Amino acid sequence: MTTTRCLLLGARVQEGAGRLGCDMGPSAYRAAGLAEALAGLGLDVVDGGDVVPGPAADLAHPNPALRQLGAFAAWTEALAGAAYAASADAVPVFLGGDHSLSAGTLAGLGRRAAAEERPLFVLWLDAHADFHTLDTTTSGNLHGVPLAYATGRPGFAGLLPPLAAPLDPAHVCLMGTRSLDPAERGPVTASGMTVYDMRSIDEDGIVGPLRAFLERVAAAGGRLHVSLDVDFLDPEIAPGVGTTVPGGATFREAHLVMEMLHDSGLVGSLDLVELNPFLDERGRTALLMVDLAASLMGRRVLDRPTRTY
Repeated sequence: MTTTRCLLLGARVQEGAGRLGCDMGPSAYRAAGLAEALAGLGLDVVDGGDVVPGPAADLAHPNPALRQLGAFAAWTEALAGAAYAASADAVPVFLGGDHSLSAGTLAGLGRRAAAEERPLFVLWLDAHADFHTLDTTTSGNLHGVPLAYATGRPGFAGLLPPLAAPLDPAHVCLMGTRSLDPAERGPVTASGMTVYDMRSIDEDGIVGPLRAFLERVAAAGGRLHVSLDVDFLDPEIAPGVGTTVPGGATFREAHLVMEMLHDSGLVGSLDLVELNPFLDERGRTALLMVDLAASLMGRRVLDRPTRTY
């Protein structure tokens, strides 16, 4: 992180998910005190309000399962522009919203990294790879395609905005992965992305794999984007998400990841995605996500406040 200015941008995207509620995510983060937590760390925090997409075009595609493709394209264009502009002089934090928003943030950040003549690296903290194309998804839920789009997989041309700088799959690290659809498994393996699934984390721990990835980013002089999905976490500690997968990261593992990311000094942007307050329990998932964001931005374990619910 090369600046102490942090810009919060809401992205009330729910069209990519299979159930309603993610559009309330930005309000939940604000109510849970995200701005106050980051300001308490000495950061210059600005809440830039919510990104507003243009009108959804009527887009046709031969896959009959697809839903809300026009809205997805509109959100992608709006968020790409917002990410490119915000990353010029701040660390943008995108408050989602379902994970389809990352199609836009990655597109804009890729353009920013190219303008800086630096490679973009992505740490994808998620139970899923989100590597479907518009042709392979059977659910039609477009929160399952953003990484495929951002890395330039075929099938998006003429429907989504063209990429100024496609993301190199070799610069992507999937961590916490534990639910891949059959149509994704081969492409993920062939893509060159680094994958640390929960079995590898159980066997070898989380420190070594994350450290190795961060060393690669540092050696390349890269810009690092972190995309944190609520379902990276175990649903026992983070129930406020519509895509729960058992066996996720524990409270301690998640905070360790965030503190290591802060120590690296490499993170230039952050997505907080898939929070569905309608499914949460007295705000506990929103509060946990705020706590994790604070750890990434510099809060130490000894400084964590006592929490009552």
